[in-house]
Amino acid sequence: MSHFTTSDGLSLFYHESGNPTGRPLICLAGLTRESRDFRYFLPHARQYRVIALDARGRGESDRDPEFSNYNVPREAQDVLELMDHLSLPKAAFLGTSRGGMVAMMLAASAKSRLLAVILNDVGPVIPTDGIDRIMQYVGRRPAAKTHAQAAETLMALMGPAFGDVPAQRWREEVETFYDASDDGLQLRYDPQLRDALLAQADAGPVPDLWPLFMALEGLPCGVIRGVNSDVLSQETYQEMQERLPTIQAMELANRGHVPFLDEPQSLSLIHSVLESL
Repeated sequence: MSHFTTSDGLSLFYHESGNPTGRPLICLAGLTRESRDFRYFLPHARQYRVIALDARGRGESDRDPEFSNYNVPREAQDVLELMDHLSLPKAAFLGTSRGGMVAMMLAASAKSRLLAVILNDVGPVIPTDGIDRIMQYVGRRPAAKTHAQAAETLMALMGPAFGDVPAQRWREEVETFYDASDDGLQLRYDPQLRDALLAQADAGPVPDLWPLFMALEGLPCGVIRGVNSDVLSQETYQEMQERLPTIQAMELANRGHVPFLDEPQSLSLIHSVLESL
């Protein structure tokens, strides 16, 4: 297990796999997720030096005593500090949801450190219904008391958007992201992430994030969208291609938020972007 210490004293976990001398690819997970979110992708990425990070407050990383530090700019700074820890002058990025927002922030603030960026089901505009769905669960333990019950609930909720996903994968999902205890299932992230989101919402309207997206201009980049996604709308997906015509784009049938990244179309786009370097 590998950890490094941030400039404000937190111990953050990261996992390395693949080819130690290959092209560095940093994987950034979604809001409540962690490095294991990329477990389906890793068998297809052995030619790269893959570095997957548990952001502060998630997985094996320390929880922040100040929940206001759960924000995209601070998480982007953590990534730069990880790169410095590993003596990586540059890296490519694969960002799922929140991780993609962090990658866009890095493009705007530290573009010289980026080789390429691939966004998994995220863009500069998040629809209200997607935000509402996220707020229904973030920071709250599931009502289900066992992994089996949670898998049934998750399949019922997500099944309509993921029509070809077998029940076993939903079981794998809940076993990975909830810890079982005598008191039921426990979150593998700091529930104060919810407080951070609420405080940010109270601070005022969401700023225009299109400038962050446009900071990708000049970099090899790609975007993957599930056709049933409620976080990356069809309209935003199209506008991203109009504003940045060089971006490689792929839509996946039978996927909502978020694709698992072992789909043949996802892998094709990821490898295409990385091989274009």
